[in-house]
Amino acid sequence: MSMLSQNFPTSKVRREESDIDAKGKRRKMEEEEKQRESDQVDMKKLENLLFGSLYHPVTFGDEEAVLFHVDRSAARETPGEERDQSEGIRKGEAAWEDEEEKQININIATVNRLRKLRKEENEGLISGYEYIARLRAHHAKLNPGTDWARLDSSDDDILRTNEDLVVKSGGNKLCSGLLEYTQLMDANAADPSNDPINSVHFHQNAQLLLTAGLDRRLRFFQIDGKRNVKIQSIFLEDCPIHKAAFLPNGSQVIVSGRRNFFYSFDLENAKFDRIGPLVGREEKSLEYFEVSQDSKTIAFVGNEGYILLVSTKTKELIGTLKMNGSVRSLAFSDDGKKLLSSGGDGQVYVWDLRTMKCLYKGVDEGSTCGTSLCSSLNGKFFASGTERGIVNIYKTSEFVGGKRKPIKTVDNLTSQIDFMKFNHDAQILGIVSKMNKNSVKLVHVPSLTVFSNWPPPERNMHNPRCLDFSPGSGFMAMGNADGKVLLYQLKHYKNA
Repeated sequence: MSMLSQNFPTSKVRREESDIDAKGKRRKMEEEEKQRESDQVDMKKLENLLFGSLYHPVTFGDEEAVLFHVDRSAARETPGEERDQSEGIRKGEAAWEDEEEKQININIATVNRLRKLRKEENEGLISGYEYIARLRAHHAKLNPGTDWARLDSSDDDILRTNEDLVVKSGGNKLCSGLLEYTQLMDANAADPSNDPINSVHFHQNAQLLLTAGLDRRLRFFQIDGKRNVKIQSIFLEDCPIHKAAFLPNGSQVIVSGRRNFFYSFDLENAKFDRIGPLVGREEKSLEYFEVSQDSKTIAFVGNEGYILLVSTKTKELIGTLKMNGSVRSLAFSDDGKKLLSSGGDGQVYVWDLRTMKCLYKGVDEGSTCGTSLCSSLNGKFFASGTERGIVNIYKTSEFVGGKRKPIKTVDNLTSQIDFMKFNHDAQILGIVSKMNKNSVKLVHVPSLTVFSNWPPPERNMHNPRCLDFSPGSGFMAMGNADGKVLLYQLKHYKNA
């Protein structure tokens, strides 16, 4: 009896411990299930964002959600035809209105030269909209002979017949000198990084932006300029990220670091694959790469002047190219059939990827070591940056044809050029140097001049590291060493 009485408490304690363990396991399983459901919801949002827009093109008519709208009226218009009032702007109406004019108030009583605009003796504050209207009326009163400048002039059709003055939709000319822009909420404000940002890249649908850096996280944001909602964050335990990029067709993300392997993220199946080491190669780092515009080939910077070509479909090595010196930078042609490379010998190589041979190589003027290359999407231009901070802009056809003289040398930066990017219509070239604060320049390509108001005066952009333009150039994103992705609206462009 004493034995039973002694064993009873022990067995009771064991049963209680067993119940606690079972509850803990159930709670853990429930938490894991909730996490899986949450991940599935996130991935569903990501898939809908990525692939839904391919069948339902993004438009910008919702004022609550976006900043831009698509105006296709110019494409329908032909010279000499009056546009229907229901399709466009009625004759005599302003073509564009600044919403800020309605919000600003101006005191015309306190400034001597503005008092003449008063309609009543004691009048003071008027709206910006009213101020503009009174200025125009005052000008018309002082200059009664400017009939040709009035909106209802019957001679205004003459402008529509000159293609140099009026460019059809899709070919609007960007003015040089001052760049019109607005700084928006940081693209990664919902989840900033504690480490430098090494990559920013817009998806082809213009709404999705990826950011990546040394904190080993690949983040996706839905960009509207107002909320910039975070869609997903993926942690790579064994790879601080040096570069990440969407394939141009939007199906995958390629991620690399200072490792002998790289990652491929299949967006459609939400699947990560680790690829490498590449068969037959001894590279310890695959951190620098470029993807062809046809989404078929990835080119990695290899050792001792080798360029490694990898298929995006099989993820296998399909060929190598060999420079005389070390290779530092790569850029594909617009059709994906040619590859440009530069590096330690100060020359630019042009490779034919169909024959795997060098078509042409020429000295990059003033360069002892090339550090950055980029090619325009229309194939007309390429730019080469050097360790001395010099950027040469070439016409591709002239360079391949034997003319080695750049059409422009940009020497506004004094430290090594680390990153360059043309926007979609090759009217802007962004140039970045990581070494110094605010070391970023934007070049107006048609005039071959630098925008004088960029970088923004009196604003600390820290050390910029990378930038990207959205597919329609309505947005420009720039990652810096402070872990932020600065976001700007370029007002000349109406499409994101």
